[in-house]
Amino acid sequence: MKRFGSAAWSGALRDGGGSVSTESGALDEYAFTFFSRYGDKPGTNPEELIGAAHAACFTMSFVRMLGTANLVPEHLDARSEVEIEKDGEGFRITSVHLSVTAKIPGTDDETFQSLAHNAKAFCPVSKLMNVDISFEAKLVP
Repeated sequence: MKRFGSAAWSGALRDGGGSVSTESGALDEYAFTFFSRYGDKPGTNPEELIGAAHAACFTMSFVRMLGTANLVPEHLDARSEVEIEKDGEGFRITSVHLSVTAKIPGTDDETFQSLAHNAKAFCPVSKLMNVDISFEAKLVP
């Protein structure tokens, strides 16, 4: 299975702009600029797209793990915070913090934590990242 995303750009780094698209059409020429990445202007940026992909991947991995334990979540909320910092002449992603809050009838915190940590370990996007991924999981009643 292969999937793709694409990006296009016109102009100089600070004055130009680009757009990102996905094969599915979920994003179709969605704008991004230098200032949507490093400032507070409207548009997306690679780090939030990585964060969204990571949260989605983890969520699906976690639901799969829950299914193997015959558990079905009433609600899951996952978030992946991707941090980018100056590194010499450029920038690099220095850390990722993945968190999940879930309501899962019929489970206890020990089972929840075990399945959540396994889901993080088995998520293909987690495996892709070459930074430490801090993690927290919270089961709500």
